[in-house]
Amino acid sequence: MREISYIEAVREALDEALASDERVFLIGEDIGIYGGGFGATTGLEEKYGSKRVRSTPISESAIAGVSVGAAITGMRPVMEIQFSDFITIALDQLVNQAAKIHYMYGGTMTVPLVMRAAAGSGTGAGAQHSQSLENWLAHIPGLIVVQPANAYDAKGLLHAAIANENPVMFYEHKVLYKEKMDVPREPYEIPLGVAEVKRVGKDVTIVATSQMVQFSLKAAEILEKDGLSVEVVDPRTLVPLDTKTILTSVAKTKRLLVVTEEVKQSGFGGEIVSVVAENEISSTLLAPIKRLGGAFVPIPTQQILERQAVPQVETIIDAVRELVGR
Repeated sequence: MREISYIEAVREALDEALASDERVFLIGEDIGIYGGGFGATTGLEEKYGSKRVRSTPISESAIAGVSVGAAITGMRPVMEIQFSDFITIALDQLVNQAAKIHYMYGGTMTVPLVMRAAAGSGTGAGAQHSQSLENWLAHIPGLIVVQPANAYDAKGLLHAAIANENPVMFYEHKVLYKEKMDVPREPYEIPLGVAEVKRVGKDVTIVATSQMVQFSLKAAEILEKDGLSVEVVDPRTLVPLDTKTILTSVAKTKRLLVVTEEVKQSGFGGEIVSVVAENEISSTLLAPIKRLGGAFVPIPTQQILERQAVPQVETIIDAVRELVGR
């Protein structure tokens, strides 16, 4: 173990995957000499050459199209979309091709590609570079959707994503890139579809995703001083969703708060709520389920307004206190 940042964990996983499997290659805008939009691929072109670390023109549709074609012919592409907002330009290739091919060919063809994308607000990057659109692709049968909330999970989940035979949408929150924690030096996989209880508690369950996991953990620390014990569950993957871990936690605490950064309206947080609401344990809850999400507005560039557009530590604290009547 040694302490490295989230972005370093991503780079290390890519390096290890390139070294261990000749079928793996990286593709995206400026990922070669420049090292990608956030530096995830720094030094990898020099190490593996431009055939395996392929810089492309500014065309997300071309990146996705090449990746789908390469995957169905036996390669394992890892495509980078600098900002997740620009999946909009690649949706036909991802939604109508990558997600459908295994089904349409009766299981005889696979599409083992990974789409890496930087998502989320917090950098003042504005309405076109700060969205959380993971729910769009979680709605599509045939796609796996992953959201690591820390460096340890980022490395292990990325290895699992690259090894998977299905198309994996891998969302990395740009604000988390600098966050550090202990990460093993050797390669390891975290199974897709397995949630983790990040903090054990008994009074309230918070199910949170991506950066909201870190916000929820900070809120739980503050609430502990008031005598409130908060359990924080991180699904880690939206698809497949580990409903068992979520239900087990809520059955224990009997209160649920769901926190996601995406726009609350029609967001994935509603799917998590329905998992509990449609289960028999719903009749044992001590309070109605609460859900926090982004405001129904484009993300502002001005950072004070940006913070008001998505849940913050303070709003999570207030919601927990309301749940327990304090």
